[in-house]
Order: sequence, then C-alpha cells, then structure tokens
Amino acid sequence: MSALGSRAGSLTARAAAWTGLRAGTAVAVGNIDAHVTAAAADAVAPGRMVAIMGTSTCHIMPSDRLADVLGMCGVVADGIVAGLWGYEAGQSGVGDIFAWFTENCVPAVDHAAAAERGLGIHEYLTERAAAQPVGAHGLIALDWNNGNRSILVDHDLSGLLIGQTLATRPEDIYRALIEATAFGARLIVETFDAAGVPVEEFIVAGGLTRNTFLMRTYADILGRPLSVIASGQGPALGAAIHAAVAAGHHPDIPTAAAAMGRRHRDAYRPDPARARAYDDLYRLYRELHDRFADGRLMHRLHDMRTTTAPTTP
Repeated sequence: MSALGSRAGSLTARAAAWTGLRAGTAVAVGNIDAHVTAAAADAVAPGRMVAIMGTSTCHIMPSDRLADVLGMCGVVADGIVAGLWGYEAGQSGVGDIFAWFTENCVPAVDHAAAAERGLGIHEYLTERAAAQPVGAHGLIALDWNNGNRSILVDHDLSGLLIGQTLATRPEDIYRALIEATAFGARLIVETFDAAGVPVEEFIVAGGLTRNTFLMRTYADILGRPLSVIASGQGPALGAAIHAAVAAGHHPDIPTAAAAMGRRHRDAYRPDPARARAYDDLYRLYRELHDRFADGRLMHRLHDMRTTTAPTTP
C-alpha cells in the first residue's frame, strides 16, 4: 500500500499526448475529493474538521486519538495525512434538500417575484428568511430527506417538518431547513467531542460557502467560529498539493499544505443572542431527533411507498 502524497508512477508518452503534459511527469497516488480538501484548507493538524458542503456534506478530520465515535462513517490510520487517524462523518442531504424545496414546494408567485428583481429563487428566499428573528417561523425540521448518514446511519429515514400553520410561508420553511442541516452538523460535532475526539476548529469548504446567511446560521447554531477555505476549488487544489509532494517539491503533506493551502480563520463568529436562542431550538431538534431515531414509523411509510409505487412500463 502506498502512502498518500507518494508517487505512483510517471506519465507515459501516450498519456502525455492526451493531456498536453510532459512524459515522465509525476503521478500521485489516488485520493478522495473530500479528503484532499483538508490539505487545501491547511487543515491537516489534529482537531481541524473540514465540512465540504454542497449537495451533501462530508465531515473530514485528522486526529491523534483513536476512539469509537457513534455513527461515524469510518476512521483510517493515515487516511488524511500520515501519522494521524482520519475520521469521516457526513450528512446525506444538505444542498439537495434546499434544491428539492425550491423545485417542488415554492409557488409560482415567489419564482416570479424573484425573477422580477433579478434574483435566483435561493437568493430570494435567503433574503426573506434572513430578515426573521430566530424562532419566529415556529418550525423545526429533521434533515433526513435523503436518510441519515451520521449519527444514525439509516438511509431509510425521511424528512420531517412540524409547526406548520396556514400562516407558514415558503421562506419560513426554507429557513427551517437550513437550520435543520446546521443542527445535524452540531450533533456530529458534539458526538466527536463526547467521544474524546475534540473538534478544535470547524472549517467550511464547498459551494454553499457563497451563502453568507447560511454560514452565519451555522456559526450561531454551532456556537463557535467558522473558518472558510480560501480556494473556490478545494479538491483541485488539494490534488495539486498531493501532486507537489509526489513530484518532490515539498517533503510531506503538512509542509505542502502550509505553503499552498489557506483558510480564512474565524470568518464567521456566532452572535451571542442568536446563539442562545438557537440553543433552545436545538434542544427541540434533539427531542424530535431522538423520538424518531428508531425509524419505526418512517420505515413503515418507506415500505408502503416502495411496495405501492406504480411500475414504469
């Protein structure tokens, strides 16, 4: 087995012709897009958790401690950087949940209002949601629309939204869904901490970093500062960092990450008043989470849907 950042071989003349690169160019050992992003954020030290947020979220963290962390997707020696344990957790639906809502549950009048102002529907709903005080919508959601990866590891769980009335507006639900994904991230962080694998810094990468309201909400709900990767192409930069080590330009991944990777430290800080208000909502989220964690009701609904769904010709 070859170490991450090591040289797997060299580019052949045939492959060089395909790519326009020189024959003999170093080829690094293959890696995973989420894992290489840690190097791009210079987050290869113990306790630096990188959340790569897009359609889903993958949580990657190196640690010098090995422990049983409930519901984690895996832990591998040298899995992110040599000499440390590489942990992975995740949420199987984040941006996909927001996209599902806007594509299926937002009325035409809101799409028209957004277009009239030259805004995308996500921008429009974010603007309206951001104007609300914490808890004003009276809603709590479970972020299980695509199942639960961590900490329950149950892909047959489903989404849930409670508190709706005839006065509930699309922006209310949109905000509740954003908050639900942040509550899910907080539970993952708390689970690491409780297992004796502390999260010292929470770093965000991926396309959802462009939504500043979402980032502020995560900082408020997590109750800690959020750092943000400085590159808009984290996996590509991370791959380049590993390639630079394989080519001999840097001696190891930590050195290369320090030279080539970067993050904006504490780019978003929690607002104390909002954070306190979210603590109350998080307790309700945990109550709802734990009540439905066994999945019995959701599994029955899942079975009913799969057994009665019409077959396509």
